[in-house]
Amino acid sequence: MLPPSMPAGDVVIHDVLADEAARYVPHDGVVSGGLDQARELDLWLSVESGTLVVDRLPGWAAYPRQSGPARLFALKLGEIGRYRANFRFTFTTCACNPSWYYEDWLMLIANGEMKSDGFVSHESDHHVDHRVHLYGGARRPSRGHGT
Repeated sequence: MLPPSMPAGDVVIHDVLADEAARYVPHDGVVSGGLDQARELDLWLSVESGTLVVDRLPGWAAYPRQSGPARLFALKLGEIGRYRANFRFTFTTCACNPSWYYEDWLMLIANGEMKSDGFVSHESDHHVDHRVHLYGGARRPSRGHGT
């Protein structure tokens, strides 16, 4: 659920982290700002005739690599998009340190104001699932991804 009071802004990000090093105890924070705030999440947001266009920008993942922007979805006013992805990252760029860490993302994005229970009480209008096997194996089974 979203916090009961949210800051004003074109983009409001409620980030929840459950890290193995902290025994998966969730920690959350809220930031707000303009559309460029979404770049912190490797997203590019733009508005075209009231529709929120959501593109995924290339990030720093070791696997899977993304060569350029990818369109996730275009949300009309009041719509919700759901984006799932997972990644393998390295701690350094040196091949001498094979340490990895992994991230599993779930992003829920809405075009318009959202009540504190909005993502829980409403189904997503668009679903994109880019999760993969993180060591290059066969693609994960499809679970209704696409827009």
